[in-house]
This record gives sequence, C-alpha cells and structure tokens, in this order.
Amino acid sequence: MTSGGRAALEPTALEPTPLEPWVLRRAGATDMEGLRRHQLRALRETVARARRRSRFYADRLAAVEPGDIANLDDVARLPFTTADDVRREGMRLLCVSPGAVARVVTLLTSGTTGEPKRIHFSAADQELTVDFFEHGMSVLAGPRDRVLILLPGERPGGVGELLARGLERLGATPLPHGPVGDVDAALDVLEAERASVVVGIPVQVLALVRRGVSRGRALRLASVLLSTDHVPRAIVSTLERDWDCRVFNHYGTTEMGLGGGVECAAHAGLHLREADLLFEVVDPLSGVPLPPGQEGEVVFSTLTREAMPLIRYRTGDLSSFVPGPCPCGSRLRLLSTVRSRRGDVAVLVGGERLRLADLDEALFGVDDVLDFRARLGADGEGEWLAVELLCEGGSAGQGGGGAALPRRTAAALARRVALAQQFDRQPLAFAVGSQPRAKVEHIVSGKERLV
Repeated sequence: MTSGGRAALEPTALEPTPLEPWVLRRAGATDMEGLRRHQLRALRETVARARRRSRFYADRLAAVEPGDIANLDDVARLPFTTADDVRREGMRLLCVSPGAVARVVTLLTSGTTGEPKRIHFSAADQELTVDFFEHGMSVLAGPRDRVLILLPGERPGGVGELLARGLERLGATPLPHGPVGDVDAALDVLEAERASVVVGIPVQVLALVRRGVSRGRALRLASVLLSTDHVPRAIVSTLERDWDCRVFNHYGTTEMGLGGGVECAAHAGLHLREADLLFEVVDPLSGVPLPPGQEGEVVFSTLTREAMPLIRYRTGDLSSFVPGPCPCGSRLRLLSTVRSRRGDVAVLVGGERLRLADLDEALFGVDDVLDFRARLGADGEGEWLAVELLCEGGSAGQGGGGAALPRRTAAALARRVALAQQFDRQPLAFAVGSQPRAKVEHIVSGKERLV
C-alpha cells in the first residue's frame, strides 16, 4: 500500500546522515572545527543581542561581556534560563517588537494552577524550522513518498503546517490530518491516501497499529517518525513488527523551535541541529556539565533565534551524549534517545527507583494496551501502584486481552521494574526487597497518563 515502498528507501549501506552537510552549510563550515567556531561566534552574538534587546536578559546577563566567552566551555559561566522564567517574564524575554512576532505558541502547565508558557517566533524563526523539517525528513522520506501528518496543523505556523511546507520542498506529498481522534477514520485515510510514511505521536500511532491488527487490516509502510513525546522501545518494536517499517525518533520542543534532532538509519542516537542550537548535558543538581556517557539534564542555547532567544534553557529531559562517532560515519555529535524527565522517577521504600520509562516499556509491550495511567502511593499495608489501562476493545476482557490481560500485565511489570511477583493475595502483589509489599491494582479506564 506504499507509494515509495520500504525497499526503495532501505539503504544498501549506512551513509552519513543528510543532516551533516546541511548543518555545515548552515554554519558556513566544512568541518567540525568550523562548526564549533560558528557556534562560538553565534553564542557571543546571541548574548550581545539579548543583553541589548531583551529586558529580562539585560538584567540576567548584566555581569556578562560577550568577549569573556573565549571558548564553548565558557557557556557554563552563563546563568540558566528556566521554564519558570519564561512563565513569569513573558514579554520581557522578547528581542523584537510585538508587531514582529508571527506566531505565539501557548504551553499550558500541568495541573490546574500556574501561568502558561508563551513562546514567540518571528517569520524568520519559523523559516528556520521549515528548513530543518525539510532536511530532517530526508533521513526517512523521499520525493515519491506520501506522508500522513498526525500532528496539529490547522493554523498557519503550527507544527503540522510547518512540516507540510518542509515536505513540499523535499518533493514529498504531505497529507495533513491532525492528531488522531477517531482511530478507524485515521486508518481509512491512511489506506485511501496510500500513505507510505506516517509522522505522529507515539501512543496515537500505536493505537492505529493495534486497531489495524485487531480488525485484520494488514498495512505496510516505508517508515514512521515518532515525535512530541518520549518514544518507548516497546512501541518501536510493535510498529516495526506489525507495519514492517523503519521507525525513527525525533526530539524537539516548542522552546527549541519545534525541532532539535533526529535519528539516522543507524538508530544510534539523535543527530542534532547544531548550527541553530548549542546543546549541553549537565548534572541536574549541581548544573555542572557532564562528559559523554554520563546521563544528565539536556540544556540548550538558541544561536539563530530572532524573536525570543533562550540561553542555557533547562529542558528537564534526561539524556547523555554518546561517546564516539555514529556508525553512519557522521561527525555530528550524538545525543542518546530521551526516555525520561526529571520528576519522572519515584524512590520506593526499599530504595528501588521506579521510572515512568520502566512502566512505558513494560505496559506498551503488552498486546492490546494502548495507554495507561499510574499512581504511586502508600497506606498502612505498604506502597501501592495503581495502574489504569486503556486497551484495544475498551476493556481488559475485550479486544483479545481476555481475563489473562491483568496477569500478563503484572508479569510484564515484574520483569521490567525488577519487583518480585507474588500471587498469594488479591489484588496482585509485588515484594519490594524486604519492605512491605507493593500492591498493584489493575483498572481498565482512563485516557491520561500520570505518575
């Protein structure tokens, strides 16, 4: 059902990511030393401009002279910018007049209180995003491909609309659809439009796969790009198996300008948009930069942003730089796939560390599970973990899951979370070391995820 076909896109040998020549060209460089010189020059210019044009950075960087930044390591001397800064300061971060702002993206906070974050972009900023999307998508799509876009794009300047513009420049055919609301309708579009590539949110694309399998609709695609949320390996494996496709991971946030990095065919990590962004990995507590191989918090500085530059912005995402070169031969740095955030880790009574990523890998690896919500708490009997499952078919007793689904889910949790499974009482129980048991309750409902 593909127009390009997997075989047409599958390389006979690994080649350097097409992002490398684009990044070097954007930097006016021919090698990595030239790229680093560009980054240093652009960082100094960004600091100078932010001090001059932004009321927030005029105060925050008052003690910093751009000339004091002698090398890229000196970026560690600059203060961090946080999400709270963006919420509180708002328009004071702008380096352009309000009339020069072409698009404002509002990011609501989690919970019921708190000011939203508003990220401002000029037309030039959005053009940089389109340029990145064109070249980033060339990693997995070509001119013959028809690309179903399952991302918001109903408004000009939205991520789906910018991606469609990038795909048109690539010569591919964009098929804007928007986020998946009706799974069957989206499957109908996928088949009717003969899409060979899909771009979407991990759990929504998983829903398409699960529904197609349950309804006997055998689909084959060339490739899938997963974006906007962390990508569990369990979802990747399901897509590769059931759609016989290559799956790529894109990492980007609105604050980055919607695009930060994308995997190549080697799937060894994320090649970064280094002409426009300077990335660091720092210790989450001390803020000290960490060497390759050590996990910490991802921090970035914009190098070419016009409307709202961000200097040393703390993302809250946890990752590490990959030591050594990519197997594809590219000289660009590699960032490990981001799978968790600060705050997505709970320490149990026995000292066990439970990550949301552990639950992702355990639960999304169970057939029929589409999404889940988990709550961790404690009572007089010990700690408990309540897991609400959203399943294909609507309940644990339908859609092929049957009565065995809770038991299979418990077994998956025991394997991934390293908790010993017990079956001597209901609800299903797990032992946490020598500490009181952690109860695991299985409820079928809910469409949100919360830890």
